[in-house]
Amino acid sequence: MQRLAIIVLAGAVFAAVLVARLPAAWVLPALGPRLTCARVEGTLWRGECAQARLAGVTLDQLAWQVHPAALLGGRLAADLSARRAGARASGEVSVRWHGPLQARDVHALLPLEPALLPALPSYITGVLEADVARAVVTRTGAVEQLHGTLIVRRLIDSSGSVTPLGSFRIRFPAAPGEPRGQLRDLGGPLWLRGTLRLTPQPGYVLHARVAARTGASPSLLQALQYLGAPDAQGRRPFALAGTY
Repeated sequence: MQRLAIIVLAGAVFAAVLVARLPAAWVLPALGPRLTCARVEGTLWRGECAQARLAGVTLDQLAWQVHPAALLGGRLAADLSARRAGARASGEVSVRWHGPLQARDVHALLPLEPALLPALPSYITGVLEADVARAVVTRTGAVEQLHGTLIVRRLIDSSGSVTPLGSFRIRFPAAPGEPRGQLRDLGGPLWLRGTLRLTPQPGYVLHARVAARTGASPSLLQALQYLGAPDAQGRRPFALAGTY
């Protein structure tokens, strides 16, 4: 009986060591086409993938560090970081079985381009900076909770003439209910104040008031005329809704 216990204990230790040192290169192919790597280094618990392709997006590097203790609570949690030319992102991501995806301490710098944000029109360009304390995304892709700040810099509309719009900030407070962000400009040719609400479809509803500042381009002045008559301060209502 004692010998059997020793054999079982030795087998358990061997299995634990094997799992702890399991090379990531053995496991990643099981994910199929969802994630491919030109070169894999490290273990299942801590490693990196060079020249990765994830969900149709090509990355120079994808790195991870799994938190084993989270597994005891029924969660898969890991620190992730990714980078490609002109873009980088990092944060902690966790998920429960059949539960929503949760992210914490997310910091990102991304160019606004369809390769990274497929729902974005190709004629809109700029740079997105994200500093998100917490986000919860459902399995349908809806943003259920969001607490953080998003800044879009050097936004340009090239649908007709090249029209610089300026830089803008959205702050989402930690509050119950649908995420509702306060939107304002950070200077530039377009004055803007408004709110952005994220809905369960998943979708969004934007309500704002806008005005052109002195020195705005003729194309921007012309575009604002389609929004209707301005109020006494020269501001016009602007509303937009859609799904993603």
